[in-house]
Amino acid sequence: MMNENTKVHLIKQLDVTDLSGEKVMIDFSTGKYFLLKGSANEIWDMIANDITVGEIRDSLLKIYDVDAETCMASVQDFLLQMQKNEFVELMDN
Repeated sequence: MMNENTKVHLIKQLDVTDLSGEKVMIDFSTGKYFLLKGSANEIWDMIANDITVGEIRDSLLKIYDVDAETCMASVQDFLLQMQKNEFVELMDN
């Protein structure tokens, strides 16, 4: 179960292009591409280095006007999608 102490480790480097404030990520090994909007942009930038889920949440709370519970749920949803695509590894402490 992911919690605020879960560490996020990027395990797959993707080709990322910035387009007018959105990021387009291409996974050449699978041929899939992904469009990142809004807070997903910030999360992707943050996971370039190992970071905890709580640190991501706290950083986003300084940027967006959202409550901590909603923010945490969004962070977890995004990270689970990234894990499913084998881009990140989630490690519990």
